[in-house]
Amino acid sequence: MPEFDRLDGSSIGIDLDFVEREQTPRELMELSIQLQLCGLSLSDTVSVLECFGVERARSTVHNWVQKADLQPADGAQPDHIAFDETVIHLDNQRDWLYAAVDPETNKFLHVRLFLTRNEGVTSIFLSELTEKHDVDDAVFLVDSGPWLKAALNRHSLRFRHETHGNRNAVERLFQEVKRRAYQFGNCFRNAEPNTAETWLQSYAYVWNQLI
Repeated sequence: MPEFDRLDGSSIGIDLDFVEREQTPRELMELSIQLQLCGLSLSDTVSVLECFGVERARSTVHNWVQKADLQPADGAQPDHIAFDETVIHLDNQRDWLYAAVDPETNKFLHVRLFLTRNEGVTSIFLSELTEKHDVDDAVFLVDSGPWLKAALNRHSLRFRHETHGNRNAVERLFQEVKRRAYQFGNCFRNAEPNTAETWLQSYAYVWNQLI
């Protein structure tokens, strides 16, 4: 079932403080952002707006998503964290998506997009994660990637090598993110890396609200 089939018309708490002279009703802007991130193409999202008598360009909806600057919420205290990275191909560019997921809730804790994968960028990711969430007592579930383990050791964080089990949580979400990134590849054509990262973080935010 497509993600947008689960929408019930309720708000998911998108902050629209970035709006200045935009004449589109805020409720329709929020609905457009929600629909686009949950599976509707930009063209179909624009068609939904037209049903309400509002005509906007696809680029306008894309810009709303970018300006909303959505992020997974802070303040979690997970017992376990599924932690991994995967390659994402956007506009013929090979980037690395890092993600930390709470396997008990299946929610994203933190998401970043890097141009490479190594101990250094992994350490940057972990520094940001520890600032956002209480993870001192959590056990990180990782695969055999030496850069992951080295960075976790640097931060004195506990981890366990786990190929399946709870670590499958992050693998399942990676598969969905890759599907969505491929589906909306045109959104990132000739885009800066931070544009793609903002979209991925926004997607993670909406995912957390809807599961």
